[in-house]
Amino acid sequence: MGGPNLEVFKFGLYIMFPIAWMYYFGTNLENRFSVPDFWPAPNATHKIPFEKEEIQSELERLRKRRLERRARRLEMEGKGEGEMGEAGE
Repeated sequence: MGGPNLEVFKFGLYIMFPIAWMYYFGTNLENRFSVPDFWPAPNATHKIPFEKEEIQSELERLRKRRLERRARRLEMEGKGEGEMGEAGE
């Protein structure tokens, strides 16, 4: 079949392929595999309140938002029940 030259070639290929693979994927990683603007800018993220006044104002804002959603939901449920009662008669 193949002579000793083929065996030397296969051995060299078996040794060099993983080395070349690691070299290709191991060098210049920042430019090759980076996604621009992947992480949000610090001013575009949520700011965690640490001061007592900030925490109180944030809790008040969340409470208002929850109550507004609850009122809207109850209003929609009230309209939905009225329609269902009329349609069922």
